[in-house]
Amino acid sequence: MLTAYDHPVAKLLDGAGLDVVLVGDSLGNVALGYRNTLPVTMDEMVIHVQAVARGVENALIVADLPFGSYQIEPKEAVRSAVRLVKAGADAVKLEGAEHLAAVREIIKAGIPVMGHLGFTPQSVKLLGYKVQGKEKKSAAKIVADAKLLEKAGCFALVIELVPEELGAKISKSLKIPAIGIGAGAKVDGQVLVTNDLIGLFDSPPSFVKPRANVAGIIKKAVGDYIREVKQ
Repeated sequence: MLTAYDHPVAKLLDGAGLDVVLVGDSLGNVALGYRNTLPVTMDEMVIHVQAVARGVENALIVADLPFGSYQIEPKEAVRSAVRLVKAGADAVKLEGAEHLAAVREIIKAGIPVMGHLGFTPQSVKLLGYKVQGKEKKSAAKIVADAKLLEKAGCFALVIELVPEELGAKISKSLKIPAIGIGAGAKVDGQVLVTNDLIGLFDSPPSFVKPRANVAGIIKKAVGDYIREVKQ
C-alpha cells in the first residue's frame, strides 16, 4: 500500500502491481504545503481522489476522511464517505476508535471502512509526533481499540508509529489485516508515503529506506536544462 495524490503517480503505482492505493489526507503536508493534515478539506480530497481514480485500473483505492468530516455526527460521516466514493474511492479510512457509530453507519451505507490507530495525524495537536503505545497502559488501549474497530466492521487497520512487538500483538489479535507504517515487520502489510519511498523529500522518517533519489534526478535535470538554455 502506497499513497498517491495525482493521476500520473497513481497510474505508475497501479501498473507496478500495487495492492492498495491510499489517497491520504497526508496530501496536506506532502502535496499542498500545509504544516500538517488538519487544514485538508473535503473538496480537496474529492479533487485528488478523482485524479487518482482516473489512473487506477486494478488496485483498491482507499481515501481518507479529512479532519472534521466525520467527528461531528454519523450522518455527516456517511455524507462525507459517499462523496469520496462518488469521486472514485472503493473504501474510506478514518482515525481512532472514538467514532464507532460513524464506522457502523458508513458500512451500513455500503462503503467499506479502514481504521487507523497508533499515531493518528489528525490528533497531532493532542499526541504530538511520537511513537505511541510504549507504555503498558497505552499499548493495551490500542489493542482494545483495534478489536473494537474490527467488531464495528472495519476490513483492515493502519497501525502507525508503534513498537514492533505491539504491531505484532495487534496483528495476531485480529482476523482483519493490520497494515503497518513505522510499526515493524511483524504485521500483515506495509504502507508508506510514496514521496518518502522514492526520495522526493530530503529528510524522510527514520523508518523509511528510500529506494531512489528522485529529488536528485529532478534537480539535475532542471540544472542541465537551465545551463543548456543559457548556452
